[in-house]
Amino acid sequence: MNRRDFLKGATSLSVGASVLPLFKILPASAASQETAVVVIGGTINSLDIHRSGTNRSSYQVAINCYDRLVSFGTKQMPDGSLSYDYDNVQPELAESWEISDDGTVMTFRIHEDATFWDGKPVTAHDVKWSLDRAVSLGGFPTVQMKAGRLSSPEQFEVVDDRTFRITLPFPSKLALPDLATPIPIIINSEVAKANATDDDPWATEYLHRNPAGSGAYKVARWDAGQQLVYERNDKWVGGEIPGYQRVIVREVPAQSTRRALIERGSVSASHNIPNKDAKELASKPGVKVVSTPIENCIYSLCTNLDFEPFKDKRVRQAVAWSIPYQKIFEQAAYEQGMPMWGGTDTVDKINWPQKSPYDLNIEKAKALMAEAGYENGFDVPLSFNLSHADWAEPAALLIQQGLADIGIRATIEKIPGANWRTVALVDKKLPLHLENFGGWLNTPDYYFYWAYIKGNLFNSYNYDNPEMARLVDDTLDMAMDHPDYAPNVKRMIELAFEDIPRIPLWQPTLNVAFNESVEGYEYWFHRQMDIRALEPA
Repeated sequence: MNRRDFLKGATSLSVGASVLPLFKILPASAASQETAVVVIGGTINSLDIHRSGTNRSSYQVAINCYDRLVSFGTKQMPDGSLSYDYDNVQPELAESWEISDDGTVMTFRIHEDATFWDGKPVTAHDVKWSLDRAVSLGGFPTVQMKAGRLSSPEQFEVVDDRTFRITLPFPSKLALPDLATPIPIIINSEVAKANATDDDPWATEYLHRNPAGSGAYKVARWDAGQQLVYERNDKWVGGEIPGYQRVIVREVPAQSTRRALIERGSVSASHNIPNKDAKELASKPGVKVVSTPIENCIYSLCTNLDFEPFKDKRVRQAVAWSIPYQKIFEQAAYEQGMPMWGGTDTVDKINWPQKSPYDLNIEKAKALMAEAGYENGFDVPLSFNLSHADWAEPAALLIQQGLADIGIRATIEKIPGANWRTVALVDKKLPLHLENFGGWLNTPDYYFYWAYIKGNLFNSYNYDNPEMARLVDDTLDMAMDHPDYAPNVKRMIELAFEDIPRIPLWQPTLNVAFNESVEGYEYWFHRQMDIRALEPA
């Protein structure tokens, strides 16, 4: 069943549309059935998801402008809202596929009518070039592809113009869903190669500012730091033609301004609104708020093991016992989401996220600090992403107070969102910092692959435990009904809580506010707005 069929039997999500020129917001009366306006608090810093340093807000371009071989279907949530369906892989550029009996060969048939924006047919040659690029550039894209055991150009084969084959070293439960994440986008290889150089064979400089896709929307204009304007591709074959001819995504850093815009009806939607606003706007007439628990995601405090005191796990445990979790949940999360503290000492289940055994206990924290030789404490910067100030700043202030109670003198450091990914995740330089990683593929072992393996992007704290690495490697491809799967995952969770480089605070929700006259919003694991589903009410 497609998204619009879902909506026929469900409560519509109502939102309004209006147009924001560069420096002036038009009144709500300027809304049209052709244009929707979405405001975000983050900054789009690149149009190429494969580029080193591309931040989370920029992922939306990969989603809305490019196709993948496959995508996920849609399901209805208990509250009537819509969500992607991890258990339902559906065609996008591939009209069909077959998987060999031994699970190691996947053969895809490309949709015969699929074309890039310039009219060139999408072929298996474009698919190979694009996946070769994803596994060759290094960094985040290459590691993401490896999660599905896609690691070498030799695995990708052009059978004919419309037939593409992938060969895996062994079966993996993550291989097919990995192809539905934002990373394995299919790029117009002729355009890219025409703009490549000897120093830049994958055209990263060109594609940074010039997408070359076959997706539902094209980029009509990008004013860095201000707005991104999408124009619909009426020849898209990867799904139903979107309802809006144009979607304008405006960057509005000030939280209060974003709230005022949605309350006045001056914009169609405000994406990823703060928990405080979500709680208060839910009762406002003319505003609809959808809050969806973010699967496989935890807001956490991370202790960098390159920082001398945090090399001792007793110090890390002391930090975990010093945190005023309940106050943070009330004052930073506004009680939106699920608490991730105060669990049992024994790990007896494999669901993830789950509560850690830590809670506020200053005496226990002080004893651990003294045992580790830090009874007099130490100085440390406590960093957060300024784009996440709505929750991270109040959390940091409360953490700072808790740390002071055990002698740790934390100085709060606010880092601009445009710089955060490079400083925190790529360079991994921050001694103590707040992070919000969520795993795209909804299994516990996938989360641990990204967050607890040395060198992987979201291990921003340089944690390195050989036992954890072995468990993740053994389990990542394993079927979830395999007899070793549950014991392996339980041991991973035990190690995460014992070594505690990443201190869980709470599992968040993704909050999106709409005014009247738009429907079709669907939650996705990547936490970006999939504008393809939006349409006038």
